[in-house]
Amino acid sequence: MAQSDLEAAFEYYWRVLNGPPLVAEYQFLPDRKFRFDFAYIPALVGIECDGGTWSNGRHSTGKGFTNDCIKIKLAILAGWRVFRFTTDMLTNEPEVHLRPIIEFINKE
Repeated sequence: MAQSDLEAAFEYYWRVLNGPPLVAEYQFLPDRKFRFDFAYIPALVGIECDGGTWSNGRHSTGKGFTNDCIKIKLAILAGWRVFRFTTDMLTNEPEVHLRPIIEFINKE
């Protein structure tokens, strides 16, 4: 699957802030097709980049939002911590939003 502009921006800022290496498109449940955009497997941290929040993108439609809720619920029940980022978060002060996650992972 091709990487979105938002995922590319996330990856860029993550590297600039010296975040640990992540696995892209990680399927966290073997019996479901759900994938995290990025994952740090040793700490069970999933990263989701939710684009289109202001333009009726997939994450802001009724069906898309419901599917996201199901995905996050199953991930949490499986022991994952999931962090979601919107375009605004990664365009306006990405460091403010990413640095705490990097620090959290580095403590694990």
